[in-house]
Amino acid sequence: MSGVLPLSSREDEPFIGARNSAGNGDSLAIEMEQETSTSTSSGGSSRKKNSRLKCFGVDLSPDNVAVAMVYFVQGVLGLARLAVSFYLKDDLHLDPAETAVVTGFSALPWLVKPLYGFISDSIPLFGYRRRSYLVLSGLLGALSWSLMATFVDSKYGAACCILLGSFSVAFSDVVVDSMVVERSRGESQSVSGSLQSLCWGSSAFGGIVSSYFSGSLVDAYGVRFVFGVTALLPLITSAVAVLVKEQRVIGQARGPNVPLGNSSFLKSSKENIIQLWNAVRQPNVFLPTVFIFLWQATPQSDSAMFFFTTNKLGFTPEFLGRVKLVTSVASLAGVGLYNGFLKNVPLRKIFLATTVTGTVLGMTQVFLVTGLNRQFGISDEWFAIGDSLIITVLSQASFMPVLVLAAKLCPEGMEATLFATLMSISNGGNVLGGLIGAGLTQIFGVTKDKFDNLAALIILCNLSSLLPLPLLHLLPRDDSDTASKVKM
Repeated sequence: MSGVLPLSSREDEPFIGARNSAGNGDSLAIEMEQETSTSTSSGGSSRKKNSRLKCFGVDLSPDNVAVAMVYFVQGVLGLARLAVSFYLKDDLHLDPAETAVVTGFSALPWLVKPLYGFISDSIPLFGYRRRSYLVLSGLLGALSWSLMATFVDSKYGAACCILLGSFSVAFSDVVVDSMVVERSRGESQSVSGSLQSLCWGSSAFGGIVSSYFSGSLVDAYGVRFVFGVTALLPLITSAVAVLVKEQRVIGQARGPNVPLGNSSFLKSSKENIIQLWNAVRQPNVFLPTVFIFLWQATPQSDSAMFFFTTNKLGFTPEFLGRVKLVTSVASLAGVGLYNGFLKNVPLRKIFLATTVTGTVLGMTQVFLVTGLNRQFGISDEWFAIGDSLIITVLSQASFMPVLVLAAKLCPEGMEATLFATLMSISNGGNVLGGLIGAGLTQIFGVTKDKFDNLAALIILCNLSSLLPLPLLHLLPRDDSDTASKVKM
């Protein structure tokens, strides 16, 4: 969808490491359930389940806890989102179009996620395909934010550090996504939806934890302090890697021993590429992917709105932190809405309803820009909070089925690679939409202190959200058996 999320970057947006298009989870009420039935394991053996701690209906096994914690880190990294925005605007004095370009550049690691998936699936690091890469990702993330807190003082340095931080989150995201896909394969849409709800609910909870402080810490201590605190958070990803149950790959007991020159490795790589191409080119995979790309590629006006609300309306970092708190809760509510009511609803109906409704509600930003809300006795602050809350719920609810469908399309043996490919295409659409928005911002003459044409920009971006709807027929009528249609 286009720029229908005011005042906050969309949670699926890979700006600082989080994801683009929407946010995260349902009520995080955790329940104890007694299960007396006997289940069959993937190896063919059966065992009895005792009392299991569950969240979103998913057993909180060590593996699932590790996945949830990595997603939690992605959400809590939002602590630096406002700091980055104010740093680019106030310290580096960039205009809205330049800010959008830097944001798009920092999202590049999310466009080559298939490469990370291929590496994770094919090249064990120190004998592990999952654990080692989670540790490495966490360390790279800590390094990137440490540099932002200390040495960086130019837009090029900032872009490179944000790029490195984005890379660390994107790689860890691929690793845990592959674990989710392994559990989703062969399951019903409902079970797969519950797994995705756990992931995004954890991310939303992380966003809630960090949201209020993201603004107040900038006000009280400055952006460098916030970057320093953020540098500690990726280390959680490294720490939870020990919870991942994974057998050491034979022959990789010591050191990385990456078999790049091995003929069997090259043969396996070629087979994986062919297998990936055969999967992607199938109509039931390719056509929905085209729709998702176009749905994400509509232009956005987020950067222009950020400059308007801070430079024109005078919204402070502390207030924007409160708005972010509201949107994080709204994202959690969006996941809850999907998990409770929409996970069995056909994709076409979900996209149609949420896109049309989101476009209409997105037009309310024009009220804020023109001051029409004040004529109805609604202050700018309260209008911004209410507008953000409603639109974020819709945005998140519409993005969840994208993840479910992508997970169910992945064949055994290349889970990380294909899922990463589908998500990279989606992220590519989002980056393209951001760059188109940056170009339109420049064309409409919207700068850091000139907003005469901002209302027209918002109207155009929101109306563009309707353009992909005639292609809804590209989506499956019922994705409950989509996975079974993917032939390798």
